[in-house]
Amino acid sequence: MWTIFKKHIEKFAKVSDTEFEEIITFFETKTVGKKENLVEQGQICRHHFFVLEGLLRKFFINEKGAEQTTEFAIETWWLTDNFAYERQISTEFYIQAVEKSVILLITQENQEKLFQKFPQMERYFRFVYQRAYAAAQRRIQFLFSMSKEEFYYQAVRNHPEFIQRVPQYLIASYLGFTPEYLSEIRKRLLS
Repeated sequence: MWTIFKKHIEKFAKVSDTEFEEIITFFETKTVGKKENLVEQGQICRHHFFVLEGLLRKFFINEKGAEQTTEFAIETWWLTDNFAYERQISTEFYIQAVEKSVILLITQENQEKLFQKFPQMERYFRFVYQRAYAAAQRRIQFLFSMSKEEFYYQAVRNHPEFIQRVPQYLIASYLGFTPEYLSEIRKRLLS
């Protein structure tokens, strides 16, 4: 499983096998069950999570008491509440396993030590954050420029395997739909 992480690092930074053996000592590995929360609203956000296997989601409870999903993370994706993690403060979000998952986690303290010992890892994380920021910008653009139906169709076209893997009620939560409205859209798409 560590090879998944090594390959991901090597997309953005060079690390030798010897360096990688030491790099992984800064991380913990954890297996989490389906619907298990890694972080809950009000807790200090102490970790940044890398998905080796499985699927995570980040969500908050809105003013109506409904879960509003803001992000997903599949294999080789990172997930945390960046604001709370960087400041080591309590989070407004939950991070939950959608399916049984194997993850790497790193604390803010270990991440800083990692950067000091392996400066190329700072480059790696810079690329990770740039990609996450670009994805967030794209999502905001889609939210403001497309109808809800177009937003869903775009997701189906760009990520069909992802749409099939994630439960429909969570896709509805991510897109800002009710599950019933998403069912109507899917029926129109199939007809």
